[in-house]
Amino acid sequence: MDAQTMTTLPRKLLIIGCDSLGYDISVALGNFPWNIRHARTQQEASNILENDDSYLTAICILKSDRPQQLDDLQGLIERQPKIVWIAVLDPSCLQAERIRLLIHQYFFSFLTLPLDPIKARHLLEAASEMALLAPSSPSYLMKEDLGMVGSSPVMQNLYRSIYRIAQVDAPLLITGESGTGKELIAWAIHEQSPRRNGPFNAINCGALPTGLIQSELFGHEKGAFTGASQRKFGIIESANSGTLFLDEIGDLPLEMQVNLLRFLENHHIFRLGGLKEIKVDVRVLAATHVNLEKAIERGTFREDLYHRVNVLQLTPPPLRERSEDIEEIANFVFNKFRTEKATKVKGFSHESLLLMRQYSWPGNIRELINRVRRAMVMCDQRLIRPEDLGLERRQSASRSQVTLEQARDLAEQNAIRASLARNKYQVQHAACELDVSRATLYRLIEKHGIDRLLERDAQIARGTTS
Repeated sequence: MDAQTMTTLPRKLLIIGCDSLGYDISVALGNFPWNIRHARTQQEASNILENDDSYLTAICILKSDRPQQLDDLQGLIERQPKIVWIAVLDPSCLQAERIRLLIHQYFFSFLTLPLDPIKARHLLEAASEMALLAPSSPSYLMKEDLGMVGSSPVMQNLYRSIYRIAQVDAPLLITGESGTGKELIAWAIHEQSPRRNGPFNAINCGALPTGLIQSELFGHEKGAFTGASQRKFGIIESANSGTLFLDEIGDLPLEMQVNLLRFLENHHIFRLGGLKEIKVDVRVLAATHVNLEKAIERGTFREDLYHRVNVLQLTPPPLRERSEDIEEIANFVFNKFRTEKATKVKGFSHESLLLMRQYSWPGNIRELINRVRRAMVMCDQRLIRPEDLGLERRQSASRSQVTLEQARDLAEQNAIRASLARNKYQVQHAACELDVSRATLYRLIEKHGIDRLLERDAQIARGTTS
């Protein structure tokens, strides 16, 4: 499609807010081929966008005296990442820091009142053409590109965060439980970044022999110690122009933390036994399953190093917080390893899938992979049963032994699901019943990974089969 065709295609524009200002904006567009629709409220706009995904450009009229509007708007924008947003507001609104930050983070640009028709027309043309350049499926939502599996809302947010973080060069700390895929996240960030053509060097800081850590990280010169028969580049230097991933950084000895901190401050190293300072261009990603703040209190981790690596932070969710992804992951693992052994096993029994969703998965993805691979070998039936996975019902009962916080989360999740079902999955009505704002309910839905469309379809299916 050439540029002339792009600029003459009819464009769909959604205007959210005051009717009179919306009319002024419509007039400002003159004879340009815009198909304009007005939404007086953000809830109305949300309903429109949920039912019609062809809108690529939207205008929102902002008012500084409506903080709830800003909360709701932020949630709406985050749920519609492909849309190019433009704000219209009174110049006095720019004095509000919250509005300035919202526009800076989420909007393509803004227009001030009184509206300049020429500026409005040109800005909307630019926004529309920018939207047309975007792929139909943003790359940060394509889990196949990231090497990850899972389509739950919490994972969609993770994919978006990975894409955004990959575009900058700041240090990143990935925290979370063991087995949640921290190294996979680091690799995905590297692959999505401008450094993708450079090396990706990963090192487990807890697996290095104590006497060789400095040599492994920084390299050494010939003759630096007994057995050093030739010069060796260290892992840091070998990652030049690429990405260095320091896994389990919390296990790095204190004396080596000082050397690492010095490198992170100036990106220069000395090989062991060397006299020449060497500059290394590398992005540093680190990961740990331990609480580094508590390690600082115990004196086992340097606070200055913590702040140096913790410029950005990601925490992949444990598997128990995205149970709707478990079947997809299990099938992915099954298909990946089904060629390892000739077998008549064709998949999982319904009871196995049910128990996998109920199990707490203390080992997360790593444990799921191991259990599925073991079951594929041991199963002598057509479908994998719970006993093949080692997930008898009495084991799943261990989920009742939960912390108070986990019990509260479960009760909160059940209350939200029940309210959504009673209100036919209309967020506004459910929010009124639960006595919370729509923005709060959207955040809770996202927190618990509740997919309203899947829940509604499941309820319909149950109704038609009962």
